[in-house]
Amino acid sequence: MRLTSVTVGTSRPLELAAFYARLLGGEVAREEPDWAQVRVPGGLTLNFEHEGCFRRPVWPAVAGEQIASQHLDVEVDDLDAAAGHAVACGAVMAVAQPQENVRVLIDPDGHPFCLFTG
Repeated sequence: MRLTSVTVGTSRPLELAAFYARLLGGEVAREEPDWAQVRVPGGLTLNFEHEGCFRRPVWPAVAGEQIASQHLDVEVDDLDAAAGHAVACGAVMAVAQPQENVRVLIDPDGHPFCLFTG
């Protein structure tokens, strides 16, 4: 078995594919009206699939609200530079920042993701 991709449910698959391609230095490899795929360095692909009943998650979790059941972790060399790049690509810095060597950001459709240093 080989893990090759992760699929993210979203209300805006084409927009998120473009965002993550910019963020991660990848390329949008395939686009359909309700689905898009991004190839990122290292061989992994990210797929973005339209979810008709998508609700933006709330992070950190709040009782009774939509939770983020998973998120992407991205290792970086320079946390401040990478966070600045993510914001320039369209992410928003999360209000809560739980760890010194991690930055939590929110993508354009509300999914949290983490930048971290090793």
